[in-house]
Order: sequence, then C-alpha cells, then structure tokens
Amino acid sequence: MLEGKAILGETDMPVMMQQHAMRCAARALDIHDVYDCQHIAQSMKQEFDKWYGGGWQCIVGTNFGSFLTHSHGSFIYFSIEKLAFLLFKGAPASCVYA
Repeated sequence: MLEGKAILGETDMPVMMQQHAMRCAARALDIHDVYDCQHIAQSMKQEFDKWYGGGWQCIVGTNFGSFLTHSHGSFIYFSIEKLAFLLFKGAPASCVYA
C-alpha cells in the first residue's frame, strides 16, 4: 500500500477527510493498474459520494490542468508516485467565487 507516500499539494478539506482521500487513492492503486486512471478516479468518486453525499468529481493522471469552482471544505490535490489526484465536490450553481 502506498498510503504513506502521498504528497499533499493544496487542500481546504478537514484533516480526517484528507486522510480518507489518500487512503482511498492508495486502495484504488492496489486494485487497479497505475495506468487505469479512469477506474481509479471512478473508485474514489464513488467512495466519496457514498460517505459524503453526491456531487464529487475526481481527476487522476500525470498531466492535466484545471480551473474549477468547488464547495468550501471539499477540495484536495495530492500526488502518489507520478500520479496526481484532484478530488472536489462541485459548488451549487448559486455559488460564485472570485
């Protein structure tokens, strides 16, 4: 398991939720091939939808950019080995952040 090797980038999640995200990523990497980013992301999204309600989005890969709006307290960006993980809950349409 790669759980201890996660490098945190940016987050506004509570610490317990951050740890859950990193454990979830490590478990997904144990189950799926490291090149199967779609299924790794799907696994993480489903886990967070189950635990914290629907609306989670997950992006996993080695080279991507993003520009997004998220609900406060629901954003994390971290890496394990060469894979980057972006997990967030989308903001309601009425929320606009500058």
